[in-house]
Amino acid sequence: MRNRPAKLFCGLIGHSFDAVIEELTRRFGIIDLQRGSIPFTYTDYYKDELGENLIRNWITFERLIDEKDIGKIKILTCKIEKKFSMNRKRTVNIDPGYVNLSRVILVSTKDYSHRIYIGGGIFAEVTLIYKHHNFTPLPWTYPDYRDNVEFFERVREKFYTNVNIKCD
Repeated sequence: MRNRPAKLFCGLIGHSFDAVIEELTRRFGIIDLQRGSIPFTYTDYYKDELGENLIRNWITFERLIDEKDIGKIKILTCKIEKKFSMNRKRTVNIDPGYVNLSRVILVSTKDYSHRIYIGGGIFAEVTLIYKHHNFTPLPWTYPDYRDNVEFFERVREKFYTNVNIKCD
């Protein structure tokens, strides 16, 4: 089966990301795009575990991945979350996904009607679709993804210029 290259991103929610980003770059390589320091005011879902005044950050990596590896990557990011936990509570939420020419895929450990099981306790969803020269949100797209479509369009452009690079 041929490789299906994609551009890996990690969405981070928390307060401080330096050590986590260092760990992610150790695992996935050099960061080539970053969108950070966005106040995460969309929901209080993470309040009890991560606290208040949360910040949203997205990073992408220079090295491409194969789409089929996204489930393994989610399992690894769950381990990284655990490594940085304190008193059995996460200090950061890490949600990996990927961008290709036609869509943005987000993976989760949580099942929902619009998510597809991909194995290992991981579910995938199409979060944005590329249509009419722009990424378009879907009914279930999270508000922070809706508000940052331009970032994912930049990620797509970066992927497009590097699409001939082989996956590692």
